Amino acid sequence: MITASTWPAEEAAINGFPPLRQVVVDGWMLRFSGGVRRTANSATPLCQPAGALDAVVAIAEALYAAQNQPTIFRVPSFLDPAIDRDLESRGYTAEGESCIIEGPLDPIIASAAPLGGADEVRLAPRPTPEWFAAMARLQGQRPEFHTGYREIVSGVTLPAAFALLPVDGAAAALAYGTIHRGLLCFESVVTDAAQRRRGHSRRVLAALARWAGRNGAVKATLQVEAPNTPARTLYHAVGMTTELHRYHYRRAPAAA
Repeated sequence: MITASTWPAEEAAINGFPPLRQVVVDGWMLRFSGGVRRTANSATPLCQPAGALDAVVAIAEALYAAQNQPTIFRVPSFLDPAIDRDLESRGYTAEGESCIIEGPLDPIIASAAPLGGADEVRLAPRPTPEWFAAMARLQGQRPEFHTGYREIVSGVTLPAAFALLPVDGAAAALAYGTIHRGLLCFESVVTDAAQRRRGHSRRVLAALARWAGRNGAVKATLQVEAPNTPARTLYHAVGMTTELHRYHYRRAPAAA
C-alpha cells in the first residue's frame, strides 16, 4: 500500500546512497556503481511503472552486460504484483528481502539518555579519512569495495552528518545520516563486534537524530534486511516501529 511516506522514503534511500552512474528509462532508474552493493547496482522504480517490461528489461540487460554486471531489479512491495510475476517468468530469482521502516526522532534521542555519553559521538559534515578507515575495518570491506564505497559516500549531496563514537581510542560505532524532505535517512550503521550490546549504536543514532532535529527533520527512516533480527530489534527498541513497505531483488539468470 502506498502512503504519504512511501515515495519520500524511497527518494531518501536513493539520495542517501546514490549510484555513481545511472540511466533512467520508462520510470526506472538503472544504477551502476561497480558492484559495491545491490542497492547501487540495480534497477529501481521512480514511480509506479505502467505497461509491459519488455523494453526496460532489454535495455537493462544490455547495459548491465556491457558493465560485466548481473541484471538486478529491485521490486518494492507496493508495485503491481504483475511486475514481480513478469520477472519471475523470465527466470529472475528472488533474493534480499528488506524492510523500509520509520519512526519519530524523539524516542531515538531518548533511548540513549539512560546510557549517557551521547555527546561523546563525533559528528562531521563530510566523511573524514578516519571515518572511512574505521568503516572499512568494522564492515570488513574488501579493497575494491572500499574504493567504490568511498566514491559513493563522498558523492552524497544532501545535508549529511557522519558519526563516529570512539572507545579507548578506537572507533566503536559508526553511521551517517542524510536529510530529505524532513526525513533523516540512516545509512551504514555498524558497531565493532567486540563492543556490541553496550548501547554504542543507540548513542550514534541519537546523536544523528539530535542533529537532524536541529536541521528540520521530524522522522527517521532506514532500510534493514528482513532476516537481520539483531538490527531490527535495535531499531524497534529506539522507536522505529512503523514498517512502510518491503522490497526484494530479482536477479537475472546467468544466461541473461
